[in-house]
Amino acid sequence: MVINIFYIIAIVGLLSIISGTLMISARKKVFRRRYIYPLLILGGICLEIYSIYINDLVFIILQGVFILTSIYGLIKLHHNKK
Repeated sequence: MVINIFYIIAIVGLLSIISGTLMISARKKVFRRRYIYPLLILGGICLEIYSIYINDLVFIILQGVFILTSIYGLIKLHHNKK
């Protein structure tokens, strides 16, 4: 049985988004927000690659918006620190 590389990319993406979301909902100081957004962005990019592979237009648009939203959150976080 051969595992497609795109399935592995999708699994990494899902795990990244799930772990980032769980860290946000935990609201503990142990999980700093600066580590959460890169996880969400990584997961979004991985799932964007997978959605392009499966050629699903709705999923491609959804992941694009998710990536942009996560980047906006990261920028906002760094802007509020200053």
